[in-house]
Amino acid sequence: MLRTPGGGAGHGTAGTDSGLMSIGTVLNVLRDEFPEVTISKIRFLESEGLIEPQRTPSGYRKFSAGDVERLGHVLRMQRDHYLPLKVIREHLDAMERGEAVPLPVVGRQRDGEALLEASEGPTAARIGRAELLAAAGIGEQELEEWESYGLVAPLPDGAYDAETVTVASLVVELGRFGIEPRHLRAMKAAADREAGLVDQVVAPLKRHRNPQTRAHAQARTKELAALTVKLHAALVQTALGVRLP
Repeated sequence: MLRTPGGGAGHGTAGTDSGLMSIGTVLNVLRDEFPEVTISKIRFLESEGLIEPQRTPSGYRKFSAGDVERLGHVLRMQRDHYLPLKVIREHLDAMERGEAVPLPVVGRQRDGEALLEASEGPTAARIGRAELLAAAGIGEQELEEWESYGLVAPLPDGAYDAETVTVASLVVELGRFGIEPRHLRAMKAAADREAGLVDQVVAPLKRHRNPQTRAHAQARTKELAALTVKLHAALVQTALGVRLP
């Protein structure tokens, strides 16, 4: 749970300055749980209608505890469930109306529109470009640079796979240590080779006429991917002479 100094009114409400926070204070509160959050991302979420902070006569934003709690819900649903902002907004609004609504997940795409499915079972979530920029806290120029090095790539419909959020977050984190996107091309090339090896192993199963055999290919791909990731991590740790928890 987010810990906010003082009390406050709910989403988009407040009367006095008592208990209200500046955007800098909100950033500090959120960073305990969301270290990647930025002021630009908070402003973006406001522009998308996810929060409605008060404005002082001089135009400064003032956030209530309810605003901060709502922000936490938004960031959590982005991080843990990769939900589009429209879906998050509708879900939170329904909760505020007192409706008991299950948390949706993004499933298949039909004519460019995300279809919502029950939360049971895995789905292939997608996010839009603006949401990826907000989630990673980066600008268009940085994303274009990452794309030029092949670190991230849009799907044919222009959306991004949910795993791209993880990739983007890690690229940002590595950048704090001075590792630039151009330095990561070797890692991307190695990942592509590993993926190619897995594809080579499961290709006969994928081409099989039997639907059950093709379904088995998907399970085998996940199993091999997990083993490949573990081996890669173990090799890196061995090379560096370190052991991660």
